[in-house]
Amino acid sequence: MLKLLIVEDNRDIALNLADYFGPLGWTLDFAEDGKQGLGLALSQYYDVVVLDLMLPKLDGWQVCRALREQAKRHVPVLMLTARDSLSDKVQGFELGADDYLTKPFALEELKVRCLALANRHQLQQPHLLELGELSLDRRSARVTRQGRDIELNAIPYQILLILASNYPRVVGKLELSERIWGDEPTESDALKSHIYLLRQALDKPFSTPLIRTVHGIGYTLDIHENA
Repeated sequence: MLKLLIVEDNRDIALNLADYFGPLGWTLDFAEDGKQGLGLALSQYYDVVVLDLMLPKLDGWQVCRALREQAKRHVPVLMLTARDSLSDKVQGFELGADDYLTKPFALEELKVRCLALANRHQLQQPHLLELGELSLDRRSARVTRQGRDIELNAIPYQILLILASNYPRVVGKLELSERIWGDEPTESDALKSHIYLLRQALDKPFSTPLIRTVHGIGYTLDIHENA
């Protein structure tokens, strides 16, 4: 289940996307102009930004350029537009777009392109993440610290995988919640409770903690590279 930002001023297209992706369980946020879209893309977590080019306030090229300059992580951008000339496509890719789909388009094709973009960042990542004394095997979901196996339930494991994959970036609380639960309702202290369980398993048996809270922002790993 992906979380998409649709930056599109054509309400008919936006409604069509909502009708198609909603039943799939995907979460969609919408912006009707480039300025609003850029603000959302910089402040929220999205798996993919679907970006029209001809937008009020800021056009799609300006949004893409600003996103690449200001974002703290690489946000996949799919440009969705009726402009289908080679020069338009070249300009889009030069400004940092990851994919380009021309209107009219098939909803099924948009879906598979979004899935491909959301997964692309994992293609060159190793199966085994080794950060100091922490080792995490994506294939087997095995976690060790100082060579000792750490038993984790599903959600604490997901939290650790997100933190390890994004190290040394601080991952915000909202981003963690959205990546784990999407828009499904959860108890207000659910994330805090799972962080506690993760710390009990990963930190309590050892002399130094790995999970670090950045107050008012989120969480990161405190890795000693010479461990």
